[in-house]
Amino acid sequence: MRPRTTLDQWLTLIEVDKAGSIQAAANQLNKSHTTLIYAIKKLEEQLGVSLVRIKGRRAVLTDDGKALIRRAAPMLDQALELEVISSQLSKGIESEITVSIDHLCDRDWLYRPLSEFMDKNKGTSVQIRETSLSSTLDAVTEQKSDIAIINFPIANHLAEAFGMVTMIPVVSRHHPLAQKSSIGVEDLLTVTQIVVRDLGEHDVIDKQNVGWLKSQQRLTVDNFDHAWKAVCAGLGFCRMPEHMLEKFNLAEIVQLPLQGGLRYQVPMHLVLPKIGKVGPAASELYELLLADANRRMDNL
Repeated sequence: MRPRTTLDQWLTLIEVDKAGSIQAAANQLNKSHTTLIYAIKKLEEQLGVSLVRIKGRRAVLTDDGKALIRRAAPMLDQALELEVISSQLSKGIESEITVSIDHLCDRDWLYRPLSEFMDKNKGTSVQIRETSLSSTLDAVTEQKSDIAIINFPIANHLAEAFGMVTMIPVVSRHHPLAQKSSIGVEDLLTVTQIVVRDLGEHDVIDKQNVGWLKSQQRLTVDNFDHAWKAVCAGLGFCRMPEHMLEKFNLAEIVQLPLQGGLRYQVPMHLVLPKIGKVGPAASELYELLLADANRRMDNL
């Protein structure tokens, strides 16, 4: 079924409602007073309802008119967004970009600049992929991401400093280790260690391990959300990013007084994996992420 009305007619009606008079709406649309009157009358004929009435010196919408523009306004917004998207596509701006973020990184460092980017780039969708260990490496070396937030710099790829993550060893307040005033490596050997698995897709032989892993028993989980639950359940100890601990209920856990291992730091870096093939949208988001990181690190 072909529509009997046009977007321009609905725009006219919306502008009359905003301006409060046909003449003011005509000025706003750069059209004549007569043209607007004709457009409104034509729309009323097509729909079979009265849309505008004169009240004093003002043109006001009828109840039917108000009900209809509530539906028409989103339709006009979508039409304008289509034009913006078309303009972006004609300039070579990507319709979708992929951002990978290492599981250690503070997610706020990504989502704050991303919010600004998406407000400005309605035509670009963003895929977020969390990585760890070998999958963080793969996101860059196999160019699976347009932008990658990684830990240590990767050979043959330029990297910018993005922040520092502090890792803290923690255990449930009710765990036997929590009762000790000093803990050495020998105390950890017989206690379950909670670790986050390598999310890479390669065979087990290619998986990477980081840190102390000498406990006789390990509980391996997909992410730190699960690790936190396991710690709180008293299943064992785990090294967790300090920024995550700040968002949880710290009354449930204690920091282990581990000799020679109270904390260590992991640097985060920002990388453009697709060297020489970076699109305008990825470049813009990269600059927003970098600018936010510089402000954040300058304030430390």
